[in-house]
Amino acid sequence: MGIVNVTPDSFSDGGRWLDPDAATAHGLELVEQGADLLDVGGESTRPGSVRPSEQEELDRVVPVVRALADAGHAVSVDTMRSTVAAAGLEAGAVIVNDVSGGLADPDMPDLVASSGAPFVVMHWRGLLSDPHARPHYDDVVAEVCRELTARVDALLARGAAADQLVLDPGFGFAKDADHNWELLAGLDHVVGLGLPVLVGTSRKRFLGRLPRRPGAAVEPGADPATPTERDLATAATSLLAAQAGAFAVRVHEVGPTRETLAVHQMVEAARAR
Repeated sequence: MGIVNVTPDSFSDGGRWLDPDAATAHGLELVEQGADLLDVGGESTRPGSVRPSEQEELDRVVPVVRALADAGHAVSVDTMRSTVAAAGLEAGAVIVNDVSGGLADPDMPDLVASSGAPFVVMHWRGLLSDPHARPHYDDVVAEVCRELTARVDALLARGAAADQLVLDPGFGFAKDADHNWELLAGLDHVVGLGLPVLVGTSRKRFLGRLPRRPGAAVEPGADPATPTERDLATAATSLLAAQAGAFAVRVHEVGPTRETLAVHQMVEAARAR
């Protein structure tokens, strides 16, 4: 899944693709790099970001979804608003990707049920308005699995079908670096819940503070790698996600991850012979 951020303020590439024509061209470039899905979003979810109005989000997202869908590509609409999701589906999107898992908009579960479209249910504890707030978990893997299961049950109770739902453990959302590493190590438990799993680690902050030398500790206070310097680490986490049985990975830079996943596929094919 290639990311198309039609926003002025996303943490990784905010503003580069705000123009609909530029965003569409970027989506087509991601397809050339090997993206199977294009995830078009018009709202940044970085800590401290200000939500756009509903009309702003519609104006950003719908033209890009329509252009990419008209070009024959599979598109998901990345939104927490049911109105934007409905407009995206009408414009040709085939998936709704909601980082709140249907919690931010009380009308989203009904849209999911009535549309029949695949719906990505991300683990969410609300938007983190304070970027320095420290989230708490006693067992992050167990708690993420339990809270995702509760969201699935709630969506099924509202009329969604189980085969519509895709789980996202929510890397980077209300989780610090240790939580993210523990969740990645326990990703097979999320896969074990029995629904397809989407993994979105791309360029996340925890990948920017890797040790620079084998065996070295993370240097306190050291400047983190910039978002675009995290693509190799993203590819590595994508490989780990594939090994754990994930359905898809959501990335900014498709090429490195596509090559990494090709290595995984070749090894798995060799094992099967």
